Amino acid sequence: MSQTITLIAADGHSFSAYSAGPARAARGLVVVQEIFGVNHHMRSVCDRLASRGYAVVCPALFDRTERGVELGYASEDVARGRELRARISNEGPVADIEAAAGALPEEAKRGIIGFCWGGTIAWWGATRTAQFAASSCWYGGGIAATREETPHCPVQMHFGEKDASIPLTDVDAIRAAQKDVEIFVYANAQHGFGCDERASFDPGANELAWRRTYAFLDRHLG
Repeated sequence: MSQTITLIAADGHSFSAYSAGPARAARGLVVVQEIFGVNHHMRSVCDRLASRGYAVVCPALFDRTERGVELGYASEDVARGRELRARISNEGPVADIEAAAGALPEEAKRGIIGFCWGGTIAWWGATRTAQFAASSCWYGGGIAATREETPHCPVQMHFGEKDASIPLTDVDAIRAAQKDVEIFVYANAQHGFGCDERASFDPGANELAWRRTYAFLDRHLG
């Protein structure tokens, strides 16, 4: 069962979130959006995870500046998403994912998974909160800038070899700073290779990244 719920962050901000999966799941996940809002693709990711028995909450991070944002993947959508993201402080999304974690079943072991902007926030979920037992970060462009932070849970990262916005020098810098983080680079894959609604979708890389993600979550969330 899926529904839209309302959450309140520690700073008093009220925002919406997409919730899916069993109400009494033993495993829970916060899913963190790209710069396109909690759109059709993000909901499909949530539903995919819910079908595997996870309770899932995907917070609408753009509610801090504009509510109800759902963008596509055209160039004007990219520009709009970047403009909205630039208007939100880094502290806001961290507060929102903490509130989302609190909305998962109390008995659930909790993880976080994020994509693009959400990949960076999933990293911060590991380093700036103590809410999660595992963090999976897909092509997070801001991770390199905060690579020296200390994670409080196991972390796995996924990058595309041909990602024009995340050079391999950034990936190498993350590897050097985080010896214990599991990092995968997918040959010839571009940014957004895991989104089947984007031109950069790479079915092979996507399938392998999900297989690795499922195994990682199974190891750390049970």
